[in-house]
Amino acid sequence: MRPDRLKALCLEQTAVVEEFPFGPESSVFKVAGKMFALTDLAATPLTVSLKCDPDEAVRLRAAHPAIVPGYHLNKRHWNTVTVGELPARMVRELIEDSYDLVVAGLPKAERLRLDRP
Repeated sequence: MRPDRLKALCLEQTAVVEEFPFGPESSVFKVAGKMFALTDLAATPLTVSLKCDPDEAVRLRAAHPAIVPGYHLNKRHWNTVTVGELPARMVRELIEDSYDLVVAGLPKAERLRLDRP
């Protein structure tokens, strides 16, 4: 998967913005001000850090060497994924799961605004 495709997958989620709070090289994708993905789109290999259910995070790490505890993040809730070593469909699902976890933690009024009760 190329960096532009990774970026597009993150931005196609509802109400997502890309910000650069850690400098111009680190793309942070947020919904309602909350981060769900962090990546350096110019890095080789291309990786993305994504939020994950803690039990699922452990299972994914055990099953896929390309998924490791989140780099510089809470390792219980975040995984860092080496994008090119996994099927594109799986990367898409991990991005969607990360987004859904963040949205689920938003106040009800914010979820309704996003059309996600």
